[in-house]
Amino acid sequence: MRTLFTRTEERPKITPMTYAVDTRAVHAGRADLAELGVHALPLDFSTTYPMHDQVAAGAALGAFADGAATAATPVYQRLYNPTTARFEQALAELEGTEAAVSFASGMAAITAVLQAACLMSDRRHVVAVRPLYGGTDHLLSIGLLGLTVTWVDQDEVARAIRPDTGLVVVETPGNPTLGLVDIATVCIQAGDVPVLVDNTFATPVLQNPARLGAAYVVHSGTKYLGGHGDVLGGVVACAEQRAGALRQVRILTGAVLHPLAGYLLHRGLATLPLRVRAAQATAATLAVRLAVHRGIGKVHYPGLPGNDPRGLVGRQMRGPGAMIAFETTGDAAAVVAALRLITPAVSLGSVDTLIEHPALLTHRLVDAEGKQTGGITPNLLRMSVGLEDVDDLWADLDQALTAATRATLAVAATVASPEQVPPAPVLPAPVLPSAVPAAPDAASAVPAAFDDEFAALTGSGAASATSAQAVNGSAPVPA
Repeated sequence: MRTLFTRTEERPKITPMTYAVDTRAVHAGRADLAELGVHALPLDFSTTYPMHDQVAAGAALGAFADGAATAATPVYQRLYNPTTARFEQALAELEGTEAAVSFASGMAAITAVLQAACLMSDRRHVVAVRPLYGGTDHLLSIGLLGLTVTWVDQDEVARAIRPDTGLVVVETPGNPTLGLVDIATVCIQAGDVPVLVDNTFATPVLQNPARLGAAYVVHSGTKYLGGHGDVLGGVVACAEQRAGALRQVRILTGAVLHPLAGYLLHRGLATLPLRVRAAQATAATLAVRLAVHRGIGKVHYPGLPGNDPRGLVGRQMRGPGAMIAFETTGDAAAVVAALRLITPAVSLGSVDTLIEHPALLTHRLVDAEGKQTGGITPNLLRMSVGLEDVDDLWADLDQALTAATRATLAVAATVASPEQVPPAPVLPAPVLPSAVPAAPDAASAVPAAFDDEFAALTGSGAASATSAQAVNGSAPVPA
């Protein structure tokens, strides 16, 4: 009878991206399960692997130390684990790369790329485009790894490249304001310098940076890949020639992915396309409604007009995604405190909708210049849209935004003279994306009663059109 995990065979070749992403998500990393006589993914918790031939075991250890993907025996879990290796193979298939290397967290994955591309090559300069995830930004800024960084706009990468530049770092959509970076253009500017793209927000369902020239594609697997808020992990998809150095770093630093985490991440891939598309559809509807709410100053969402000036949605990305950022007119922390359904928590990509205050949490350690460049304002909130009903989510957002705005206006009305009370905010004219129709019941998005109260508090008189009318287009939106 064949053993469950053979040690001497080569790993299966990466399947070309001929199947649709939905098919690959289900079958990636599972090609040999029928031959093994099992249906569910095998899970191996072994920390050590017995081998009577100690000479062969030593040769295997040496191969792993040199960055090999497999050897005659795993020897020890820090060197290799078949469960995590299956997940790596599956993720590589989804990203269209030769290999993938998993790590204990997304930050461990980012750190490993910096060590492999910069420290191991003795090119200790990094060019980076803001905004990035706050942890990545902070790691680059404080010089913990002995690296120097030059922060630039995406059109200035070529001018920032130096002989000692080891890596270009971008994230698109950017965290937290969802700005889009033209990956192909950045890779051309970088020349021979490898480009790292954090693809966490887009996922392999919506974007494949390696196809556009990126050398390293990084995911915080904790987010969409796992998708249920119950697993921590990171992964880097890349060419095999770059994967070896990453494995060496992983062995030496011990930043290995636990087998159970590898199992959960692999299982999560099967439903990834369904989850991303469902959440994206809800996010698109919520973004349109938020854009005309009196409690909102600005909405950041790639699917809204004006948010994708380079036309990357449809050309680089296959959709605008399920993340939304927005700036409130009232106190942003008060908005979060007033929510009843949406989960007030960091992280993203879970089945439930999550919201957080970047300036206070995920990007708290980013310096003032970084916050300004990245558009991280005091009233910015970042929301990861989940799988709940769109109208339930909207009802929660609407009541929280309305309550926070009323409180802000009430305070202003009590401390200021009538001449000092601010006028009603001017709302942007929403232009609905052709691919994102407005919800049929969008007219009820903002109750007319709120407009009356708003007018009473501000002394501005009756509004020319209610927010509800503005949403469904039955009245003109103030310019």
